[in-house]
Amino acid sequence: MNSYVVIMAGGSGERFWPLSRMKRPKQLLKLTSPDITMLEEAIARVEPLIPLERILIITSEVLRQPIIDALPKLPPNNVIAEPSKRNTAPCLALACSVIDQREGGDALMAVLTADHFIGNARAFRNDVSTALTYAETHDALVTMGIPPTRPETGYGYINVAERIAEGEVSRVAAFKEKPNFETAREYVLSGRYVWNSGMFFWRTNTLRDAMFALLPDVGKKIEVMAASIAAGDRGSLAATFAEMPDISIDYGIMERAKNVFVVPASFPWDDVGSWDALERMQPLDDHRNVVQGESVVIDSEGSVIVNAHSGSHVVTTIGIEDLVVVVTNDATLICPKDRAQDVKKIVTTLRAEGRRDVL
Repeated sequence: MNSYVVIMAGGSGERFWPLSRMKRPKQLLKLTSPDITMLEEAIARVEPLIPLERILIITSEVLRQPIIDALPKLPPNNVIAEPSKRNTAPCLALACSVIDQREGGDALMAVLTADHFIGNARAFRNDVSTALTYAETHDALVTMGIPPTRPETGYGYINVAERIAEGEVSRVAAFKEKPNFETAREYVLSGRYVWNSGMFFWRTNTLRDAMFALLPDVGKKIEVMAASIAAGDRGSLAATFAEMPDISIDYGIMERAKNVFVVPASFPWDDVGSWDALERMQPLDDHRNVVQGESVVIDSEGSVIVNAHSGSHVVTTIGIEDLVVVVTNDATLICPKDRAQDVKKIVTTLRAEGRRDVL
């Protein structure tokens, strides 16, 4: 049975403004590596397992061509644009339709993201292999759980049916929404919870069956979309896609299905959600600063300082503490590090003011 990788790469990455823009969002930036973009990293991690011709990128219409241009070795028809903005359940139904049309039968699907930090590619591939093997041999919807390293309130959690050791596959007892700090602390201390990574593994037939049972308004469209893809009828595909409800795979399937299992990850992981995340994965100087680009930093502590200006522009700081400072050719961001999640509000304000020139 052939295996496919589906990399979801349609996000806007607004919390990484001003570096992240509409046509060059987070996944097309070199945030976690000085040499390649996050999307290129995502492909390089999994390519030793699955060849490029079976790696699919699901993105938006506006990003399809920039991604094709950025990935010259990937077959252009492997970059799939969602006809309209929907959530992850319709997105993955579309991916299932593409694979069905190509395979003409059942196949394995690994659903990964384009914008996560993964600290050990070899361990990651081992865990992916474990999840795919289980999905191939069982009627199972498998997810990857990240053993928590801190009481994190920004992630969802998975309650496992029993304690799990490295490499073991366990049944999921429940999915939990993002908790408050005290609840997150209880989760971590119990040893029975892992972070929800948003990575999934299943056979296309298993996903289709789950969608027919739990999301029939999505499941019934898979064969219809596959026929439209085979006929090259983009208009029919767009019309069918627009009829599907805007719902996530978590809410629609994973939280309701009975055949959900989890593999505990054995690699360092971060969802790289905002600028402050860089200090968890980038080298720090002697004063706990992340410094990228030409900068002069004096008496400054615990800050993230990024100079992405393309000219001979120097960023200087003196006496700052716990700030984010990001400079590009046309915009500068300065905010407290603990407000990094709120950068999205700046993007919303700029959009409302008609400042598309800096978005």
